[in-house]
Amino acid sequence: MVTNNFTEEEIELTMYAHNCTREEAISTYAAMVRAARQQYGLEVNLRNLRHHRNILLAETDWWASSDLTMTAEQTAYRQALRDITDTYTSLEDVVWPTKP
Repeated sequence: MVTNNFTEEEIELTMYAHNCTREEAISTYAAMVRAARQQYGLEVNLRNLRHHRNILLAETDWWASSDLTMTAEQTAYRQALRDITDTYTSLEDVVWPTKP
């Protein structure tokens, strides 16, 4: 039997661990799971965003070699990539800067 998307075993273990009623176990466990899922989801989204951002930065690393001088547009593009996680938290929402 599943209650509120939790198995009987999960509910019973929570009741035992927290010495609480069934209703308290369901609400306590649900809150903990929900918080963990939300936190994990945010971490995964940010990790994916950073990974893609790092690929784009790596593609332009050669611009910063010692025998070249970056244009203002190139510098701004790379800075915008580095700052992308200040504005966005997911690949689904991000608006990437235009590469010069």
